[in-house]
Amino acid sequence: MATQIPAQGTDWQTLQADMLAARGNDVAWKDGRAAVYVFHSGDDVMGVAHDAYGMFIAENGLGPAAFPSLKRMESEVISIALDLQQAPDGAAGCMTSGGTESIVMAMKACRDWSAANRPVQGIPKVVVPYSAHPAFNKGAHMLGMEVVRVPTADGYLADVDAMAEAVDARTVMVVGSAPCFPYGVIDPIERLGQLAESAGLWLHVDACVGGYLNPFMREVHAEAGREPLPVCDFSVPAVASISLDLHKYGYAAKGASTVLYRQKAYRDAQVFHFEDWPCGHMYTPTLAGTRPGGAIAAAWAVLHYLGRSGYVARAQRIDAVRRRLENFCAAEGLTVFGDPGLSIIAFGDERGDILAAGEGLYAEGWFSSRVQNPDGIQYMISPEHDRSIDAYLDVLGRCVSDARAGRLRRGGAISYS
Repeated sequence: MATQIPAQGTDWQTLQADMLAARGNDVAWKDGRAAVYVFHSGDDVMGVAHDAYGMFIAENGLGPAAFPSLKRMESEVISIALDLQQAPDGAAGCMTSGGTESIVMAMKACRDWSAANRPVQGIPKVVVPYSAHPAFNKGAHMLGMEVVRVPTADGYLADVDAMAEAVDARTVMVVGSAPCFPYGVIDPIERLGQLAESAGLWLHVDACVGGYLNPFMREVHAEAGREPLPVCDFSVPAVASISLDLHKYGYAAKGASTVLYRQKAYRDAQVFHFEDWPCGHMYTPTLAGTRPGGAIAAAWAVLHYLGRSGYVARAQRIDAVRRRLENFCAAEGLTVFGDPGLSIIAFGDERGDILAAGEGLYAEGWFSSRVQNPDGIQYMISPEHDRSIDAYLDVLGRCVSDARAGRLRRGGAISYS
């Protein structure tokens, strides 16, 4: 029977108890058992985001005239993001609800700006590496565009030469990731920039995962005397747009991302205008009409609460966990895919069924993504994972050993990403 609205209301104490009970089977992310979906940076940061969101829970980002506080906070968030991404004067951007919306908005802006300034005959085409996020295909489906996925090169990096061969007269955009979600490696953005510049194309950098981590991880690498991370921001002249999620390594409340543009004219192509209805001119910068004020306020508050020093400290913790996991893989004969230098690491096993080991981890309450072609486990690190990494590695080692010995087999029932 379908659920219906109750005839009478229920007191909050009862509802709260029901909700707490409903969470009983959720992954214990506060214990560090989730290596995807949640980006835990400490209870203090969570508290700041929670309280700031609550202060503006009723306000609407659609109405800047009614809520100039939100307009000011969003403008400051965008200014911070542009500075972190080495944007030139005249750059612009806006907040969105998440990485998918940021990517779709960048595709929409590219499509409309190209139609007005660099039109193509037929369906506009976007060339991406095989490792690019599915949001590009989702956006193409919505916007009447076409995506061509090109196999990656050695190290699971974008194959720039192969992508150049896929470019034709209908191509309007090429894409690189910083890093890609499956493997955590940064595509060669500078070489993609050369391709985009020579072919007159829009280069989008998907930094949804790394945009609020890369600038601070560069400082960590520099302090440790390690090789610098690849350049992947607006300092590459051909980069037209960048997507970067606040609710990942910005540690903001869910429902907060940013999309940035090299010039205001690109951002203007993202905007939707409409006048032919009784209320007159309607201006919406994103897919959404109503935009939750709480998400804007929480992002602003967390950025200012942590500051550069707070983000660098958390990047150091992430780096330490990744190196701990890399060392474990080397000791146990597991293969790390590519050369990750940020927060995502994916690894496989030539001596056993790594996906069976992954199911063993899941059965014991450890939740992470899988990759395929080749098969592997993907681990996305949050700062608080430094409190649980030893326990995770103990279980991982046992599951890998059991899978190699045939004591642990795939059940085929678990599928998630």
